[in-house]
Amino acid sequence: MQRSLNPVSRLHQDAVQFRIILATTYPFFLAAALAQRVAPGPRDARPGRDGLAPRRRSVFAEARAMAVSAIPFVFMG
Repeated sequence: MQRSLNPVSRLHQDAVQFRIILATTYPFFLAAALAQRVAPGPRDARPGRDGLAPRRRSVFAEARAMAVSAIPFVFMG
């Protein structure tokens, strides 16, 4: 099997792999985000300097953020 030396092709392959890994891991991170939301604990809704509480992301956005921050570790090495 011969590897392509074209950097654009390599970037495309990495992007496709990233999307595949995101699609397969997203349900696990969604479950973790739901568990965090349901579990009792201290709330992060402390008012900022302007006196307003920070906006919370949706459960889906939180799951995507967790997945996107964890997936790059797969490509290290």
